[in-house]
Amino acid sequence: MDFSYDARTEDLRASMLEFMEMAVYPAEHVFHEQLELLEDRWAWDSAPVIQELRAEARRRGLWNFFLPGEEGGGLTNVQYAALAEISGRSIHLAPAAMNCAAPDTGNMEVLSQFGTPEQKQRWLEPLLAGEIRSAFAMTEPAVASSDATNIATGIERDGDEYVINGRKWWITGAMNPNCLIFIVMGKTDPSADRHRQQSMILVERDTPGVEIHRGMTVLGYDDHEHGGHAELSFTDVRVPAANLIGGEGDGFAIAQARLGPGRIHHCMRSIGIAERAIALMCARADERVAFGKRISEQGVVRDWIAESRVRVEQLRLLVLKAAWLMDTVGNKAAHTEIQAIKIATPATVEWILDKAIQTHGAGGLSQDFPLANMIAGIRTLRFADGPDEVHKNALARAELHRQQANR
Repeated sequence: MDFSYDARTEDLRASMLEFMEMAVYPAEHVFHEQLELLEDRWAWDSAPVIQELRAEARRRGLWNFFLPGEEGGGLTNVQYAALAEISGRSIHLAPAAMNCAAPDTGNMEVLSQFGTPEQKQRWLEPLLAGEIRSAFAMTEPAVASSDATNIATGIERDGDEYVINGRKWWITGAMNPNCLIFIVMGKTDPSADRHRQQSMILVERDTPGVEIHRGMTVLGYDDHEHGGHAELSFTDVRVPAANLIGGEGDGFAIAQARLGPGRIHHCMRSIGIAERAIALMCARADERVAFGKRISEQGVVRDWIAESRVRVEQLRLLVLKAAWLMDTVGNKAAHTEIQAIKIATPATVEWILDKAIQTHGAGGLSQDFPLANMIAGIRTLRFADGPDEVHKNALARAELHRQQANR
């Protein structure tokens, strides 16, 4: 096994580490100050410092790395893993600066794989250029959305149009007025096979009948740095039939194709969050004195630091294995490993963040350090792209079948 980075990854890592030190970290406080001065605080990408960071990222060639092929950065998943991890160290700024922030990344992947030439020209190109934002409207308040086949929003054909009715919530980025397009998942044929009832369709923000009701908070944070998480409704919303992505009944399969890469990208960035938490924990432990000695000399704190290092190294190897499998045998064949990292990552990083917060004392709970915001975000990953329990159930079922076959 070769654990070294190839030459291109090494060059990009060096450029990105310099970008983080010289531009991103110094901009963190500036970004939050500018957000408070915006006329619309949800329009995070209108902050001047974001535009400056994006210009610098593009100058360095740090742009659209999440998307393989000519449309994106042309990287493998293993190559991107090294860069996504670094970006996670400043989770609110670095991914956005490189146009590698969710949910736009997943939406661009959907349009790249399943969009028509007209849909790509109208929506994918401005998204790739970072000119607009987008949202993915799947989760609903009235049904258990951990089972995506429960989705109840109706998408009915009426001549050359589709009519959409339904309610969605936790739609990331939708509070941002610069979020101009939604990919909406609903049912076109409730009588079809369970996994062929759903379809996906493009809905422009200003279409009559689209209503943004409120932003949801996450453990008290409104996450306006990402455009919030909205509750919205569609009432007799009419869109052209040409806005359908793929064919009728393709929605569930497209959702699975979208969520697989999204899950591993979340995990890659989360390792960066863990690394920054460890760095902050060690710095705090070295500088604070309690009961006559540095906190870093306390056995329990050293145990936390050692455990954190062991756990993040284990997690990184699991993520890299999943990325390698995606590159070599495809996303479908890597399904078990993707499930495994989706289960392991939030719990592992949440544990590390908890110890970092404890090392900081009450400061760790405050706005003076990024840890409280980080743990709120990581806790959401135990729901985002499917809750832990769904992935564990599927992984256990596959393992039982594998063991039965071996016997």
